[in-house]
Amino acid sequence: MFLNIPRIRAIALLGLAALALAACGGPRGHSAQECMERAMYFESIRSSRDGMIAVGSVVMNRVESGQYPQSICGVVSQRGQFAPGIMTNDMRELPLVREAARAVIRGERHPYIQGAMFFHAANYRAGYTNMHYVLVTGGNAFYERRPVHLVTQPTPPAAIEGVTGRWR
Repeated sequence: MFLNIPRIRAIALLGLAALALAACGGPRGHSAQECMERAMYFESIRSSRDGMIAVGSVVMNRVESGQYPQSICGVVSQRGQFAPGIMTNDMRELPLVREAARAVIRGERHPYIQGAMFFHAANYRAGYTNMHYVLVTGGNAFYERRPVHLVTQPTPPAAIEGVTGRWR
């Protein structure tokens, strides 16, 4: 049997390219910076740097956790985890979003997020008993999931609202 080595090599390279694009959010090939900007733009109300840094901190917590994809674009583009259309909707270029995304990629984290990997709209009230809220900012309530036996009572988001303003 004759093997066409150049063809096999080309197919392998195409497969690797497809995997690389998938890790970066799909065929548009967004950079890590662009993916972080998209998360901040579509998930915060873009009214405060504080809220954007909190969203970015959650993204990075997921990247570093080993429980989610190990790239920013992989986390942000994960189906059902962030706003619908986050990777495809048009967005305006905002210098504050670009600067906040760059800061998080370079290592800045929101001081109150710590290990939190979840958030929802601040006005949403979930009925779960394992949610420990750590911060409300930028229109979102950020929380950690804890084993039920470690949570005596779910922390209501209102109890921590306004912990920070524009910090830094």
